[in-house]
Amino acid sequence: MSIIQAEVSPIPPARPEAVGMSSARLAKIRPALEREVAEGRFPGGVVAIARDGRLVHLEAVGYLDAEARVPMRPDAMFAIASMTKPVCGVAALTQVEDGRLLMSDPVGAYVPPLMTMQVAKPTPGMLSGDGPIETEPQRRPMTVQDAARHTTGFVYGGFGATAVHAAHPGSSLTVANEHDAGSLAQALAATPLRHHPGEAWEYGFSTDVLGLVTQAVGGASLGTIMRQRIFEPLGMMETGYVLPAGAAPRFAKALPTCPLTGKPQSVAAPLAAPKLEVGGAGLVSTASDYLRFAEMLRAGGTLGGARVLSPATVRWMGSDHLQGITGGPDRMDPGLTGYGFGLTVSVRRNAGGSAFMGAPGAFGWSGVFGTFFWVDPAERLAVVLMAHAPGEMRLRYRRLINMLTYQALEA
Repeated sequence: MSIIQAEVSPIPPARPEAVGMSSARLAKIRPALEREVAEGRFPGGVVAIARDGRLVHLEAVGYLDAEARVPMRPDAMFAIASMTKPVCGVAALTQVEDGRLLMSDPVGAYVPPLMTMQVAKPTPGMLSGDGPIETEPQRRPMTVQDAARHTTGFVYGGFGATAVHAAHPGSSLTVANEHDAGSLAQALAATPLRHHPGEAWEYGFSTDVLGLVTQAVGGASLGTIMRQRIFEPLGMMETGYVLPAGAAPRFAKALPTCPLTGKPQSVAAPLAAPKLEVGGAGLVSTASDYLRFAEMLRAGGTLGGARVLSPATVRWMGSDHLQGITGGPDRMDPGLTGYGFGLTVSVRRNAGGSAFMGAPGAFGWSGVFGTFFWVDPAERLAVVLMAHAPGEMRLRYRRLINMLTYQALEA
């Protein structure tokens, strides 16, 4: 069976046919992934699917450790990388609902070094990466909404070839171990923005900025706010910024070399707490834990009697916030052509025009190590893929699980 026993299910189980899905069609998931494992492209993973708030599929396929031939297990642990971002988004929205924060507030009201920023001019030298960088004052301060939708103007260091990208720190994971909140704010403040705030979507440190705002407003570390407002209410007992005690044997391993490039690859287990709990990356979780988070969003902010957000706030989070803004999430994944972006999640605008299936209003995000989730309110779906498949191959598995899920719908 693809469903584990009810006493350890992340949410109540149901026969797929009871919620308009086909058991026979869901059974296509295992052989499809096993072919990828047999061909040396995919180490293994865990897929969790819920419809109408009922678990219809939870299955481990392939290997926890392909080299040692250790089978994958449903409770395997994964580094979810940028799937931390929507969790940070929900944490920030709990502060909005408390009346402590407005999305229209300037970030600098809570992180003062970021109130006044310089923006790089689009000169040939800046764009080519040769420099120098010429700057001008920002046209307006970045807002909390900018931080939640990747329109602050910040980028990641390795995600482009401009001189601004070269001047930025590397990534959320690197700054988490190099900075505390104060020094990260200072480091970002000393870096010119790639775009004027609110004018262009570009992936980068925006969600880390949102994390700095959230902990400043909430009066506690970001991880503490996540635990109190999200993990404990939802029963996500194995999600956090450090691997739980005794869980190291359950941490999945990537293939030792990238199947596309042949270069060595690995995913490190976070055995010790980071210096700073950042909003952009760093959480570890299981498919079951993250399905509870996804189903909470699908159900309008509630799960098992615990309300994390109001339905109106979840609808706001999952709405497109990119009107009048250039760029979008297809810069990160070409399959997201036609998608907009909400508050830390990509948002499907139309039924067609994308490599992904789904109804308008479906939203979610992914992680660079191979994890992926989305919720589709119109189709009443919540889906999680957990895998350590870094590199460009991860794009294939997002689309594969998406298609295999929707082809199993019967009503």
